[in-house]
Amino acid sequence: MTDANQVLEQILALGNNDTSLMDSVTIKGPDPVLPTNFLIGAAATASLAAVGLAASDIWTLRGGTQQKVTIDTRLASVALRSERYLRTGDDPPPDLWAPISGVYQTKDDRWVQLHCNFAHHRDGVLAVLQCDDEPEAVKQAVGNWTGQDLEDALADAGMCASMLRSTAEWAAHPQGQAVAALPLFEIIKIGDSDPEPMPAGDRPLSDIRVLDLTRVLAGPVCGRTLAGFGADVMRIAGPHLPYVEPAVIDTGVGKLSAHIDLREEAGRATLMNLARNADVFTQAYRPGAIAGHGFSPEALAEARPGIVCVTLCAYSHAGPWHNRRGFDSLVQTASGISHEGGENGAPGPLPAQALDHITGYLAAFGAMTALARRAREGGSWLVRLSLAQTGHWLKGLGRLDGDVDARTLPDPGMDDIRDLLMQSDSPFGRLTHVKPPIGLSDTPMVWDRPAVPLGTHPPQWPA
Repeated sequence: MTDANQVLEQILALGNNDTSLMDSVTIKGPDPVLPTNFLIGAAATASLAAVGLAASDIWTLRGGTQQKVTIDTRLASVALRSERYLRTGDDPPPDLWAPISGVYQTKDDRWVQLHCNFAHHRDGVLAVLQCDDEPEAVKQAVGNWTGQDLEDALADAGMCASMLRSTAEWAAHPQGQAVAALPLFEIIKIGDSDPEPMPAGDRPLSDIRVLDLTRVLAGPVCGRTLAGFGADVMRIAGPHLPYVEPAVIDTGVGKLSAHIDLREEAGRATLMNLARNADVFTQAYRPGAIAGHGFSPEALAEARPGIVCVTLCAYSHAGPWHNRRGFDSLVQTASGISHEGGENGAPGPLPAQALDHITGYLAAFGAMTALARRAREGGSWLVRLSLAQTGHWLKGLGRLDGDVDARTLPDPGMDDIRDLLMQSDSPFGRLTHVKPPIGLSDTPMVWDRPAVPLGTHPPQWPA
């Protein structure tokens, strides 16, 4: 078993950050909190502590002193599934899963997970299966396929699915091998520019502008985290693209939100104008998708020398699956995590979308580390991560020690974690949601803006 301090030291070393700053970190509370033998509590706690240290480092570049960072393991663990605890008024959020999303058994006794939460993904899966939009009909249709054939057919159709594999199977798979050859994350200098000292400000990221072209969880969690330290984060959404409203609300606190249609020349021009005046550009579409509209890291660095580009994807930029669509649950299924967590051959996913949230925290850490390097030495920077890389790293941290199977622990419900919640007003109504999970001694993490519907604001930076 690896504890949170050891995990934090790993993260800081990977980012070439000063590990002696760990003396300013206090970690409180026992682990485990959630019912799993994987060290998601330690991984979340360490990732959040790394973010806090990066924010403190930027604060020193503004003339402040090194701050004390405090992370509560219980809050860090609960924050891994903040979307589950979101409440609008007195109503719980609707189920985030579509009726036919889930795992189904094939005729060769393999399991395949279907991710059909967006209507076009659902329709595409049904077209391949040639069945009706009913769970029983889908079950029968999947039963006519072998697992590998169905996974391949759905991938060829551009759909979102994965076959359940053991860790050993994933390690032997070409994509698993490609991911294993990569570090947890990369912070790469991609262009030269003059240093940009951090201006005076009352928050670590005051006057830092972030374009957030991400969807669902991992990327939006990155933007939400940066907003918590004072950045102006503008979430850019295509007006024609589907979305999951509870996730928009949960990850939207602290942000501006604008619509831009990148299918139109005027939309691309508007986004480029915003990018020329931005500090960070985050995107979480499949590799090459945003670049195809003219917004590759290289193009952005040319248009705005000194920009920090953050790119997240499902299966990494390497390997035969590099352009395959994916989500947290699918990566868990493909890579052995769900296999290990299950019983009798059936899958058992983590009790949280932990890959999403932890990758989002690491992306925020990478972005702030790159901003600090820009201030000290200049340059444009690329921060590159994926859910699969985070999953591979998580598996390598070990498992909980002890004689008790942590999968049997009580699963914290709403009444168990009310002390970790806060309330805020928004256009959606009175929200109950998880508190900021990072404690800083001088500049507390706080969200200054309420969650708003997509497209609320004009696509222009505030004065």
